Amino acid sequence: MIAFFRTAGIAPGKNASMFAFSKEIVAYIKEAYGFDVEVLLPVGGNPQRIGWTSRHKDLAAFDEIGMRLIADQKYWEIVNKYTDCFAPGSVNDEIWRTL
Repeated sequence: MIAFFRTAGIAPGKNASMFAFSKEIVAYIKEAYGFDVEVLLPVGGNPQRIGWTSRHKDLAAFDEIGMRLIADQKYWEIVNKYTDCFAPGSVNDEIWRTL
């Protein structure tokens, strides 16, 4: 099983917009691709962060979804609508294998 984590810094004053983005993108991915993405908020540390996580059968399944998202115009419309919510340079991705 592959666990994907994406974290990002929230731009000052953009918490509500970031939550709107998260709600919209998670709903779209569920509808269009049939898998769940969870939204995460930190319990400690920098509170101006947000995260998303998803699980995939294997690296091939993860890569297949990634390639589909890259080509998905609707996905990019949603992302581009909210670019001002992200602190510049703050997006970080991690891919982990479960044991």
